[in-house]
Amino acid sequence: MSNSSYKFTPQPTGDGSFTFFSSEYGEAFHSWSGARQEAQQKFVVATQLIEAAKQPGLQILDICYGLGYNTAAALQTIWTVNPNCEVELIGLELDPTVPVWAIAHHHLNNWSDPIAEILTRLGNDQQIQTDRLRAQLLIGDARQTIRQVLSQGFQANAIFLDPFSPPNCPQLWTVEFLELVVRCLKSDGRLATYSCAAAVRGAMILAGLEIGSTTPVGRRSPGTVASLTDMRLPPLCVREREHLLTRAAIPYRDPSLSDSADAILHRRRSERQVSSRESSSEWKKRWLNC
Repeated sequence: MSNSSYKFTPQPTGDGSFTFFSSEYGEAFHSWSGARQEAQQKFVVATQLIEAAKQPGLQILDICYGLGYNTAAALQTIWTVNPNCEVELIGLELDPTVPVWAIAHHHLNNWSDPIAEILTRLGNDQQIQTDRLRAQLLIGDARQTIRQVLSQGFQANAIFLDPFSPPNCPQLWTVEFLELVVRCLKSDGRLATYSCAAAVRGAMILAGLEIGSTTPVGRRSPGTVASLTDMRLPPLCVREREHLLTRAAIPYRDPSLSDSADAILHRRRSERQVSSRESSSEWKKRWLNC
């Protein structure tokens, strides 16, 4: 993403909070129904941080940190439940100007102290340490910076997976990338994302995760929550399970973890063309009147 400010334009969302619209990806960073609401419901609630916050310490991995809303919602929730909880947090972000511009446009002012101050320091300095927080922001391609997370032996209670949509940013939805992400997740931890795309869910399963659906927020489609061992995940319905047997569930692949978006998309298209699986259109027809 370019450093030019026009690349991300401030836009209001339905709950009064602001997001950015990316001209490069043709997408907003958050749901139009409410950026703050999305951070709370799709990530904090889905990873059960309210319950986890009762522990003396937590580790969080925020993939595609962006404006910092997911981190802000997490910290505010954790310290509301347990003011003494010590948090270790790592954020991965491609473009350091995104959090800086969130600060410049005062988008963090919606969060109570000390959250706004913490995110301001983290966005500007890319690290912060207090008596109850140690946080760092790793800048660069997440396919590479995730290796730094692994090298630190970081094991997250909660992982927020929040890239742009799979058709626009397939690099961070591949089986190979998710396999590295999963290695950063505690055995009883949870990973959450807004996406319910069959290709994403298929990749999660291949990466070794159990998956479930989260409650829709701001749209009809649910999100996805996943874990290595947690059997309490909200189950997929029959329609969702059958979707995972169609060509739509053929995952994105990036064997070298360095391919361009176009190369990854082309590889998946080619695999779908020769697949004997049921097509998405046939699946939709069967469920049309259900």
